[in-house]
Amino acid sequence: MSGLASDSAARFVPGLTDWRQLVCALLAGAGSALGFVPFGFFPALLLGFAAVVLLIDGAHFQPRPILRAALIGWMFGFGQFAAGMYWVGYAFFVDPSAHLWQLPVGIAGLPALLALFTAAGCAAAARFWRNGADRIVIFALAYAIAEWLRGHLSTGFPWNLPAYGWSALPQILQSTAVFGSYGLTLLTVLFGASFAVLFDAGRARTWLLPAALTGLFVVIWTLGSLRETFTQVADVPKVQLRIVQPNIPQAEKYQRRYISRNWYRLIDLSRTQNGFRPTIIIWPEAAPPFVLQHTPEALDEITLLTAAGATLMTGTVRYEEQPDGTRRFFNSFYIFGRAGQLLAVYDKFHLVPFGEYLPLEPVMSALGITKLVGIGSFASGQGPRTFSLPNAPAVGPLICYEIIFPGAVSAGRRPGWLVNVSDDSWFGPWAGPEQHLLIARTRAIEEGLPVIRATNTGISAIIDPLGRVVASLGLGKTGVLDAALPESLPPTLYARAGDLIFAMLLLFGVVLVWWRIRRS
Repeated sequence: MSGLASDSAARFVPGLTDWRQLVCALLAGAGSALGFVPFGFFPALLLGFAAVVLLIDGAHFQPRPILRAALIGWMFGFGQFAAGMYWVGYAFFVDPSAHLWQLPVGIAGLPALLALFTAAGCAAAARFWRNGADRIVIFALAYAIAEWLRGHLSTGFPWNLPAYGWSALPQILQSTAVFGSYGLTLLTVLFGASFAVLFDAGRARTWLLPAALTGLFVVIWTLGSLRETFTQVADVPKVQLRIVQPNIPQAEKYQRRYISRNWYRLIDLSRTQNGFRPTIIIWPEAAPPFVLQHTPEALDEITLLTAAGATLMTGTVRYEEQPDGTRRFFNSFYIFGRAGQLLAVYDKFHLVPFGEYLPLEPVMSALGITKLVGIGSFASGQGPRTFSLPNAPAVGPLICYEIIFPGAVSAGRRPGWLVNVSDDSWFGPWAGPEQHLLIARTRAIEEGLPVIRATNTGISAIIDPLGRVVASLGLGKTGVLDAALPESLPPTLYARAGDLIFAMLLLFGVVLVWWRIRRS
């Protein structure tokens, strides 16, 4: 093993073998989750990556070091995802009689699956492990690639990417306009992992790498601050938004005795008289408590609501009758123009596993596992769309977690703004909605587009194209959010190039390590 592992493991983790090493990885992962909102303690995330490097160092003093590194990575990932996404468990309490028994699948099964990507990244890094700073670059490259794969394979689930650990320093998030979230993820992992070299014994100038990366992030923060300070964001003339937040508990949303109350809360809030004259009214995801297309009385109400020329946007469930008598359900977004004219229909294309469809449905059904939403599996739409609007910039709708996918939120024809309708009551009363909001803010920065969030129970928000929250309506509040629409910025480098910059960073890292190996 000599020449593969630094002597940091011999000094820093003596005795951390077998289960002790894995417990340490689990605790490091859980602690690193403090870097994400609502805590935003980024040092915990950075030090978590350093701890993984040191633990992989120790793995090289044991049999089967690559397998051991994979186990370390899995335990770290499981700890981070379980602690950072504990709020997934709230969804199983909406209908406890039907779904509470599935709670362990949600709070343990999802982190266990996501941690497989972390395990793969750590195993790949261990395969090419070297002494000193080289292993830091190797680890960051492998980990970042694993995070990219987590966001793309199967349906993808890029929640709580390392890039989002900078919520306490949003100026650093401005760099996603260039690097994107995956590029900032690579740099963040590299920065955190670099602190592991401080424990390398017998090496002079071990502080150079973390010092250089600290300097890099100071530069990134400074440039982000300058971008926020000197970029002027105006409002779109004559466009006045009203976001309706009905604050209806998920468990009461579709109960027959509450349907009339829920519907008229939407209508009454939309008609709020406060001197503000909205030109566009936005309701949350699946806001009407029934299938809108087959409820003529509700469509009549919408006709009256839009009679003076306002546009109404709303999430809604719809279905199509099939030749065999079955129904195809869609999680959709309707745009109504003057006097209730239906201008556009958008169908969600990124569906939530176990929420909107059941993966491996025959197998899962045989095990008694069902979807959290109590109708048939939803059908998928055809990717992001851009729709023209009367007297307003073209809009790109996104439903719920479609906003979490970097580089996949805007159609070929660039919209002037993004609308993200959601029902975050599934996400619990704290961390989940806060994380969802931060992700939406990051998409605004990446694309240079304002993002308007309309959610059932909060957090509804107006986000400008620099990712700043201009106005918001907090969790658990009932009301309307009235504001102007911020103008978009010119397309960012990321909006033009996508993950090409991330790929170039990866290539640079690979070439650098190869060159250093050739020299040694």
